[in-house]
Amino acid sequence: MSQPKRIFLVADFKHGRARAIRAENRHWIKGFMRLGHDVQCFSYIDMVAQLAPVKFGGIMLKLGKKKADEVIAEQIRYYHPDIVMIITMKDMDGETVAGMKKVAPNAIFVGRDIDWFLESDINKIEVAKKMDIVMNTDAGEFLKAYKKLGVPRCAFIPCLCDPDIQRPYDVDEKFRSDIIFAGKATHGQGECDDDRFAIVERLSRMPNAKVYGAFGQPAIDGLDCFYALGGAKIALSINAVNNVRLYHSDRFINSLSCGAFVLAKRVPDTDMLFQDGVHLRYFDTADEFFELADWYLKHDAERVKIARAGMERAHNEFNCVKMAEHAISLIEKGSYDVPWATVL
Repeated sequence: MSQPKRIFLVADFKHGRARAIRAENRHWIKGFMRLGHDVQCFSYIDMVAQLAPVKFGGIMLKLGKKKADEVIAEQIRYYHPDIVMIITMKDMDGETVAGMKKVAPNAIFVGRDIDWFLESDINKIEVAKKMDIVMNTDAGEFLKAYKKLGVPRCAFIPCLCDPDIQRPYDVDEKFRSDIIFAGKATHGQGECDDDRFAIVERLSRMPNAKVYGAFGQPAIDGLDCFYALGGAKIALSINAVNNVRLYHSDRFINSLSCGAFVLAKRVPDTDMLFQDGVHLRYFDTADEFFELADWYLKHDAERVKIARAGMERAHNEFNCVKMAEHAISLIEKGSYDVPWATVL
């Protein structure tokens, strides 16, 4: 095990929203601390709002940002971090990071991106250019985009889970369903897979299915999201884009780790993460999704067996401690030892 590190973690902790309990930054904190590292947290976007003289208007927010930049630099100066990890790169700009690096010249700066869209996000691009490492949730074109920006090391690290809270629960009937999908039917950034809209729209009309967050249905969040995933027989996982190597949104790992039988839209090399027919089932078209769903709803034993295997692999191989180990190995050694490892 490596020597304990001081990790200054910058993120939007979403303290004012129910989804705070399932935000990825929470998983990173737990993983690093269970490995014996110290973590100092800083919610930059909240600090900007807190320090703004008035809570509206561009000039007032700029004044809040200026003060927040001073506060974060001061905290870093006195914490002496070994690692600065920025999970919300889009919430600050290059000027902010320059101030941070000035007071911590020996720290390794690591950016984390879980989104699939980069080109039009100017702040994220400027922040990423100042990172020593960027960890992204794909091993394809989005990861390569960061490399083209000049980031010295870019690595694929998939979304992680927390088995302490992402697991099956004994839930009320209101959380039970045959098929579940939580999320939007379309995506506001760029094009969206046509199958996603087609499947979710049809599910919204099916009495045995539950759709949260689309077609007039309220979203679900907090532990209720995990209750509903675990209470479903089948969970749909489909990205906005499904042609990028190894890319899955957190819906994928959330569904698997909560114990649902997952039907996921296939992405390139995805069997390196979870094997088709062993841990879940992949589909290529909307028609195939409904054919598989119908078959597995009629064959409980096969569905339950695969769901259990998928959950066990998620808990064992993609938990927050394992992912934190991979991140530390990447920082210290430049690589990490798993079959799906990708470092550019």
